[in-house]
Amino acid sequence: MKKFVVLVFAAMMVSFLGQNLYAQGEAAVPFLLIAPGARNGGLGESGVALVNDATAIYWNPAGLAFQYEDPAVDKKYQVSLMHSRWLPQFNFSDLFYDYAATRFYIKDIGMLGASITFLNLGKNVWTDENGNQLGTFDSFEYAISLAYATKLKENLGLGVNAKIIQSNLSNVTVGSENRDGRATSFAVDVGVLWTPDYPIFDHRLNLGANLSNFGPKVTYIDRKQADPLPTNLRLGLAYKAYDDGFNKVTLVYDANRLLVYRHKDGTSDGVFQAAFYDVWVKGNLSDRLRRFTHSFGVEYMYGSLIALRAGYFYEDPKFGARKFMTFGGGIGFNIFNIDFSYISAAKDHPLSETMRFSLGIKF
Repeated sequence: MKKFVVLVFAAMMVSFLGQNLYAQGEAAVPFLLIAPGARNGGLGESGVALVNDATAIYWNPAGLAFQYEDPAVDKKYQVSLMHSRWLPQFNFSDLFYDYAATRFYIKDIGMLGASITFLNLGKNVWTDENGNQLGTFDSFEYAISLAYATKLKENLGLGVNAKIIQSNLSNVTVGSENRDGRATSFAVDVGVLWTPDYPIFDHRLNLGANLSNFGPKVTYIDRKQADPLPTNLRLGLAYKAYDDGFNKVTLVYDANRLLVYRHKDGTSDGVFQAAFYDVWVKGNLSDRLRRFTHSFGVEYMYGSLIALRAGYFYEDPKFGARKFMTFGGGIGFNIFNIDFSYISAAKDHPLSETMRFSLGIKF
């Protein structure tokens, strides 16, 4: 049971791209904030405006609308797969994260997509109050998403996701409780992607926004103790700073804000009030702004063959103080793209030395 407690606490407190540690503890199923795609992982965990593969389902579903524009060049279908050993500093071999996504174009309908996110928390021992072993149970969480994207204009896309979320922390009923540690919920994501059509930008700038995990609270034991989903707002840009036809340099930036609000007595407001009112008006302005996290990245590509990436993630010292650098690269050949990323952080940081590998296939 000790391992189970450690794993659940770790998953809640250090999931990628959550907001400050205090806020992460306020939301259920924080695995929804773990960022898929080794490409974006190498860019400081940024990508709301750099979305040209199937992982757009997570980063910004509106990006799907721009992935089949020229039938002579673009492919109708793509699959993206990622695997990562999670929180390597805890040294648990059965703690891992998997992500799979696909997108496909249907004529006269648009671009559709689907994804599954899976976080395995391992096998745990169930004991009584005297330490006697009563059995074992598996802990895991997953979400299944369906996406749709279309163009409102040639330079403006809109995308939406609908997802089912399942959290299986424990199938054991403890003490006098009449429910175990399992819960089900649902949520929606809405994203927009815009390429300003002004001569000064020369179609080099993308602006993106994504509101994710917008849905009802998650109930494990009783409704009075229900916890909010990790509703998140992501804003960002991608700017193609240099492109001579072979060499390309792209700069990216994302800002994130967890739209969750808890009162001092531990209760939390509903998703509408928290997301559209509480987090924007309660507390002093300085703290509200400092709760944003920031991600920066730069990508160099030689054609579609080789990519090198670096990034930086920053969180205000008052609200978590997470800071780490990321590095990554990729190669492309024929219909395949293989990417990897690496996190460089302090030795005692749970995310230190995290490596991710992803595979993309277009056909």
